[in-house]
Amino acid sequence: MWSPETLIIITVTFILAGTVKGVIGLGLPSVSLALLTATLGLKDAMTIMLIPTFCTNIMQGIVGGHFKFVTKKFATLMIAAFFGTWFAASILVKSEAALLSGLLGLSICSYASVSLFTPQIPPPGKHEAWLSPVVGVFSGFLTGLTGSFIMPGVIYLQAVGLQRDVLIQAMGVVFTLATIGLAVALGGHGLLPRETVMLSTAALVPAFAGMWLGQKIRKRIPEPQFRRVFFIGLLILGLYIILRAVLREEVRFFFEQLF
Repeated sequence: MWSPETLIIITVTFILAGTVKGVIGLGLPSVSLALLTATLGLKDAMTIMLIPTFCTNIMQGIVGGHFKFVTKKFATLMIAAFFGTWFAASILVKSEAALLSGLLGLSICSYASVSLFTPQIPPPGKHEAWLSPVVGVFSGFLTGLTGSFIMPGVIYLQAVGLQRDVLIQAMGVVFTLATIGLAVALGGHGLLPRETVMLSTAALVPAFAGMWLGQKIRKRIPEPQFRRVFFIGLLILGLYIILRAVLREEVRFFFEQLF
């Protein structure tokens, strides 16, 4: 059974993550995965964030009127990501959680750093045809190992040069398929316990409450200012996850050498 402390952590996490998504249109999986990994561990975090991420991304993916265009444009990316996720999940089963947590922290730090300090990445242009499946494979592989699609997937989608409403819908569609791929992969490898799935379903309530709150905040706070605060916070959280993973590995190595 989950303790009251765990339920409080999950509730607060998804209110915060939903709020971020309500303000800037992304961030729910990144924030929830980072916070839950820092408190509950990576494998539980990956399962708990599945249903709120899936449902909120479906809402984002069907609104906007560009569904057909998005699915056609990024078809090879999404298919490659699906198979990359499935392949990586077989590695996840046999890997050290601390090492994968460190990889997640590195991915989050990279995403936050690029968003904060790097000028606009040039669009792929004529290279898009072959670059999309390559990005899909790498993003899917990292999704299968860490639950996060942000690197290099989100950076690539932002670099393509879509209009804002098309970009938001594209991220919703791509993230939805990535989440389905992750759920299928985790389920196929026995990593979806029934109790955790029920907890993930219950997390829908704070996630949608946070999105509603974020939409209210968006009308009061300039989005560029909020985005900067968000990425700074994400960078700090990523660094914490890396440090925590490194220290855990050092402690484990110390006792292995000692005994």
